[in-house]
Amino acid sequence: MVEKTLFTKTISLKSYGILSDKVNYQLDPEELQEICVKKGMGKTASSGALAINTGEFTGRSPKDRFIVKDDITRDKVWWGDINIPFAPSDFDRLYNDVTAYLSDKEVYARDAFACADPEYRMNIRVINEFPWSNLFAYNMFLRPDTDDLLDFDPEWIVVNAPGFYADPAVHNTRQHNFAILNFSRKIALIGGTGYTGEIKKGIFSALNFILPVFKNTLPMHCSANVGEAGDTAIFFGLSGTGKTTLSADPDRRLIGDDEHGWTSRNTVFNFEGGCYAKVINLSEENEPDIYNAIRQGALLENVIMDDNGVVDYSDTSITQNTRVSYPIDHIRNIQRPSIGANPKNIFFLTADAFGVLPPISKLTPGQAAYHFISGYTAKVAGTEAGVNEPVPSFSACFGAPFMPLHPVAYAEMLSEKMKEAGVSVWLINTGWTGGPYGVGSRMKLKYTRAMINAALEGKLGEINYENYHIHSVFGLAQPRSCPGVPADILSSRKTWNNDTGYYEKAHQLADAFKKNFTKFESGASEETKAGGPLV
Repeated sequence: MVEKTLFTKTISLKSYGILSDKVNYQLDPEELQEICVKKGMGKTASSGALAINTGEFTGRSPKDRFIVKDDITRDKVWWGDINIPFAPSDFDRLYNDVTAYLSDKEVYARDAFACADPEYRMNIRVINEFPWSNLFAYNMFLRPDTDDLLDFDPEWIVVNAPGFYADPAVHNTRQHNFAILNFSRKIALIGGTGYTGEIKKGIFSALNFILPVFKNTLPMHCSANVGEAGDTAIFFGLSGTGKTTLSADPDRRLIGDDEHGWTSRNTVFNFEGGCYAKVINLSEENEPDIYNAIRQGALLENVIMDDNGVVDYSDTSITQNTRVSYPIDHIRNIQRPSIGANPKNIFFLTADAFGVLPPISKLTPGQAAYHFISGYTAKVAGTEAGVNEPVPSFSACFGAPFMPLHPVAYAEMLSEKMKEAGVSVWLINTGWTGGPYGVGSRMKLKYTRAMINAALEGKLGEINYENYHIHSVFGLAQPRSCPGVPADILSSRKTWNNDTGYYEKAHQLADAFKKNFTKFESGASEETKAGGPLV
């Protein structure tokens, strides 16, 4: 059972232009779930979790994400296809229309925090049209104590109206949905989409600008955990690479699964109060921590259930991006508070569908910066319309859609911090072995875990000829042996049994890396540029 908060304070939203007299403030998860079920907005799964459908959008819409171009952002944001400028006057017009729309609705408001470290904490007020969106905000942001709420003063607000459709001819949006950040007014404005991920990504994109520019802190799209000896590990990776799965380790305490800051005080802190995990093909055997976190209070998105509420996690008929959000304390083994010391190991995760990158390799500082800026993984057939074979996918800093500054700015901060901390950096291929997608097979999770554990425990030795082989195309140092992993698995080339085919694919991927990196070369150091493929 979810514990009721017994909190009775009420608030007015009129100062934001929302005149509704039906403001549900700080409802607990049990109340929100009950409302959703009664209103026919969701169903209770056999696990006790609430299952909802987000509607037209089951993922982010990057082309409809904007940043207001004003005196704060004009000369700092890396404008382009990722950070699309939006005029202040257009924002004001759209905001006024959204708040007028919400003024006629019953709305749900919640006060929360971002950033576990009190020195960096941001007060947030989230205003939602739908109760399940408000449950998502409860799960994903840090939950204030009752005393914190008595005189709560929000710094940023999120206004979330999935049912409001913009008119591009009037509002100068691309289409009817939008997610817009306004740093002067400190507002994240979201409409026309029910995908809940836009709510958290709005605030975390704001932090990705605020922390490096004003707080000398590196924001990171990563998961993090800590061992019994206090050793912190960081896991960078795009969706589907195993970031959430691999950081939820029963032998290590979870700091967080998606967004963190690395401070000048040599600490790592979680932005969030929860986890937002993919559940495609989820099983209790392979991912017990996530599986068991799906209970009352959790929010399942776009899954298929039978008449008894049993979820079929293999069913992707709505989307491959099936998700669950839950409070971090649904995970048994967590770090309290969600703060760790300087990391000892950093892992870059990639799901290489070409099957050519080594399953584990140790990176030099230059290689680390290069691969961080590149942010490589691969799309496979079926993940997007028109994708019929593996396609390289690059997202700078393993989170380009959420990074307002130029990627080189984040990479330089990371490189400096890695050198200061003496951290070891590893590239982990959680993708294909024995051939590309469609020929080979996905790397077994037990082998990936064994490799990561060996790295964490210092069992892979120093880089020398006896311990490592240097990849002839990518220049990566591959361990020759690893406890718990067959030796032939460690060489991606050997798993193919087809040297000609292997090197054709390796050169193809190397060319894709080099082509992608051309847009970053002018701002990259010689050390970083030398960290790329050798050919």
